[in-house]
Amino acid sequence: MNRFLLVSGALLGALSVVSGAFAAHALQSTLSERALGWHNTAVTYHARHAIALLICGLIAGLGDALGYVTVRARRALRVAGLALLTGTVIFSGSLYLMAFTGMTWLGAVTPIGGVLLVVGWVSLAIGAFTMHSGPAAPHEALTSIGTGALPKQ
Repeated sequence: MNRFLLVSGALLGALSVVSGAFAAHALQSTLSERALGWHNTAVTYHARHAIALLICGLIAGLGDALGYVTVRARRALRVAGLALLTGTVIFSGSLYLMAFTGMTWLGAVTPIGGVLLVVGWVSLAIGAFTMHSGPAAPHEALTSIGTGALPKQ
C-alpha cells in the first residue's frame, strides 16, 4: 500500500503540473474567466493533495520500517491515502470537467470530493496520533531497515 500511495501521489503531482502549465499556455484565450477560475481551483487542490498523498506513503513506509506504526495507525493511513486520492479525483475532476464542458450541474458532485478530502486529512491525523512514540522494538527496527522486512508488532 505504501508504494501505491507514493506512486499515486507522484502521478497526481505530475498531472497537476501538466494541467497548470496547459492552462497557463493554452487555455487563457479559450476558457471564460469563470471556467479559468474553476480550473485554477482544481489545479491548486490537485497539487496540494498530491503532496498529502506522498506524505501518507512516506509516513506509512518509514513508520513501518522503524517500528512506529501500530495496526490502528496503518489502517488510518490507508484510509487517509484512499480518501485523499478519491477525493482529489472527484473534487478536482468535477471542476476540470465543469471548466472544459460548461456543465455546471457537476458542481453538485464537487462537495463529495471535498468531504473525502476532509476524511483523508482527519484519518492522517488519527494515523499520526496512534503511532508509537518510539520504535516498538528498536533493535528489530534498525535491522529491518535495509532488508524490507517489517518489525514485529
